[in-house]
Amino acid sequence: MQFIYYLIFAGLLAFPFPGVVIADITPSADSIYTNKTPSRDGIGKVYLGREISHVMGHRGTAWLERQSRVREELPDLAVQAMGLLPDSVVADIGAGTGYFTFRMAALVPQGRVYAVDIQAEMLTIIRKRMEQGSVDNVVPVQGQVDNPMLPRNSIDAALFVDAYHEFSHPYEMMRGIVHALRPGGRVFLIEYRGEDPGIPIKRLHKMTQQQVIKEMKAVGLEWVETRDFLPTQHYMIFTKSGNS
Repeated sequence: MQFIYYLIFAGLLAFPFPGVVIADITPSADSIYTNKTPSRDGIGKVYLGREISHVMGHRGTAWLERQSRVREELPDLAVQAMGLLPDSVVADIGAGTGYFTFRMAALVPQGRVYAVDIQAEMLTIIRKRMEQGSVDNVVPVQGQVDNPMLPRNSIDAALFVDAYHEFSHPYEMMRGIVHALRPGGRVFLIEYRGEDPGIPIKRLHKMTQQQVIKEMKAVGLEWVETRDFLPTQHYMIFTKSGNS
C-alpha cells in the first residue's frame, strides 16, 4: 500500500540548499543531453540513454516521513554503513525533510552535515527540526538545479537517497559534487533497483547498477562496490578519482 502512495506523489519532488562558497563547476556541452517526446513519468530530457524523471515536490513530505520507511529502507543501517567519523563533514543531497540528515548529524557530533535541497519549503522544515532538537551541526543549503552550492574540497562524503534520478542537470550537479569532495571522498548513492520489475515503483524512478556506474564514470567517480543489503534499493559506493 505504501508503494501506491509513492506512485501518487512521484510527480512532485526535488531537493533544497543555502549559499556558501560555490564550487567551480565545468559546464556540460549541449551534446551531453538529447530530447525526446516525454514519456508519462519523464521530462523528455535524456542523459546517457536515460530519460530523466519528473520530481516529487514538497507536497510529498508525507511519503518521505511515512512510518513504514524504517522497515522498507532501513535508514539507520544505511547511515551506519557509511562509516562516518565523529568529525566527518557530509552532504545530504536532496535532503527533503531531513530524514537522513539528522541521522547523520547524530553520528558526526564534531563534524557537520550540509542539508542540500533546491526547495525552500524543505529547508524551512529542516530549520524547524534543528530548532526543536537543538541541533547545531546541520547547515541548510539551498542549491540550484545545476549546482549543489557547496565549497570546494569541503566534504568527506555525499549521500543521495532516491534523488539522483530526478536531477534535471545530472552532469552539472555531479561535477559540483566532485569538486566539493575532498581527495578520497566518497559518494553513497541509493536508488530502487531498476533491474527488478517486481519492485512496484515507476520505471523512471528506479535505476540499474549499470546505468549508475556509467553516469558516475562520466564525471570522474570510480565505482567501489554495490551492497544490496537494503530490501529494494541498491546501495552504491563511489570515490573521487585522482584526476577528478
